[in-house]
Amino acid sequence: MMLVEETQVLEAALPVEALKDHLLLGSGFTEGDLQDPVLVSFLRAAIAAIEGRTSKALITRGFLVTLDNWTTPDAQRLPVAPVQAITEVALVDAIGVATIVDPAVYRLQKDAFDPRLRPTATSLPSVPTGGTVEIRFDAGYGAAFDAVPEDLKQAVLMLAAHYYEYRSDMALSQGCMPFGVTSLIARYRPVRMGMGT
Repeated sequence: MMLVEETQVLEAALPVEALKDHLLLGSGFTEGDLQDPVLVSFLRAAIAAIEGRTSKALITRGFLVTLDNWTTPDAQRLPVAPVQAITEVALVDAIGVATIVDPAVYRLQKDAFDPRLRPTATSLPSVPTGGTVEIRFDAGYGAAFDAVPEDLKQAVLMLAAHYYEYRSDMALSQGCMPFGVTSLIARYRPVRMGMGT
């Protein structure tokens, strides 16, 4: 499986002003936006870290997942939640020719942890021998940061502030995350129910 983020979170959707307030940075100065590029980079890093730990897309954007075959003929788990819509399914043959699958033959089974592509009949269409299947979908809580659940918003601000405060510290090389952040995101982490599901 290969997952690609096809669209990036727009800078306008990032909570730069909220992070400034969280950091208690001064306001009203003529060069008040001087640190904005640094804050944007820390917000992007914090969002990426939290999304990586939770398998959740916080701000809605487009993704592409490429598979060699379906996990099972009656359902394909999608690697990111919450999925808002499946925008395209394509079967790609061994020489790279893509055939778009009719949207009438599949549906999205929405789930906070385990969204799936399901057939409307008994099984998903067959993947060509030596080929792949490409699934394009939109995932995220909403187009703006305000749509993100409050505890995840707080986790992003706390982690971005942590990155900002320790931006020169090289001792934290093991990828640790502050306890407050891990406790806020704990309930969003994927639930592992068993083998092969």
